[in-house]
Amino acid sequence: MSDRKLKIVFFGTPEFAVASLDRLVKDGHDIAAVVTMPDKIAGRGHKLIQSDVKRYAVANGLKVLQPEKLKSPDFVEELRAIGADLFIVIAFRMLPEIVWAMPPEGTFNLHASLLPKYRGAAPINWAVINGETRTGVTTFFLKHEIDTGDIIGQRSIDILPTDNVGDVHDRLMELGAGMVSETVKEIASGSVTASPQPEGEYIPAPKIFKETCHIDWNTPSEKIHNLVRGLSPYPAAWSGFEDSRNEGTVTDVKIFETSVPTQEGNVSEGIPGHIIVRKNRLFVETSDGFIEILSLQPAGKKRMDADAFLRGYKPIRFV
Repeated sequence: MSDRKLKIVFFGTPEFAVASLDRLVKDGHDIAAVVTMPDKIAGRGHKLIQSDVKRYAVANGLKVLQPEKLKSPDFVEELRAIGADLFIVIAFRMLPEIVWAMPPEGTFNLHASLLPKYRGAAPINWAVINGETRTGVTTFFLKHEIDTGDIIGQRSIDILPTDNVGDVHDRLMELGAGMVSETVKEIASGSVTASPQPEGEYIPAPKIFKETCHIDWNTPSEKIHNLVRGLSPYPAAWSGFEDSRNEGTVTDVKIFETSVPTQEGNVSEGIPGHIIVRKNRLFVETSDGFIEILSLQPAGKKRMDADAFLRGYKPIRFV
């Protein structure tokens, strides 16, 4: 039984899911279909944009399904006709029960956190934003409530002090591919076991919105630093700033890299958001000290380091 290859339908959309799909293909499983989001019209040229998963599926000759509605009778019948053994879901929409309950071996999800911590749409971001030092991936069988199903397996990694969310995403993507491969092998061999999630450890990881990314300078330096790390390189923390040459006008700026220095000889004015420039370095006052901005991107400009920014702007405060 251990070498049984399963007939699988794979559900996924972004780059994070591609590594696992690629691993399943290389493991020799029968990927009977790939379900992903419909193409979107985007950009100035109004071009149709395909998901990362669709681009991989097309390049590798896999059948692609792109339903507008997951409860559509036509889509449900098409799925049923495939006769898959197993469904796998990674970074996709919430599935209705008529879909996830269909395959005889069940439906499992790969989630980028150590459940029950960080249930929700943005687990990697929130782990970094909240200053966690460890995170990981979990496979679990789907049930009615989102991200609450019985856990099959988990693997963990350290979040390093120098990591941003992009670094953690890439490591979890590869770790997750191995976890998916291992989970499928356990299901195929009939050796899979699953355990209920522990109670009392739930931490939410809601979707990230623009207001989530706005920096409140009236908070501690470490909290701001972690917010920047947890949103870099995308979608990026942001603030507005005023320039001494154009007071009263606020320009938005994305902030990608920061550090929490010692006082560095700076004298605090006790005004969060107040800017101090010292030896071509850019410091900002916070509720408990200073934070140094290392790289940023003013609206309409390219990303630059603080020295380049200070050659083009004369900022006086962030808002």
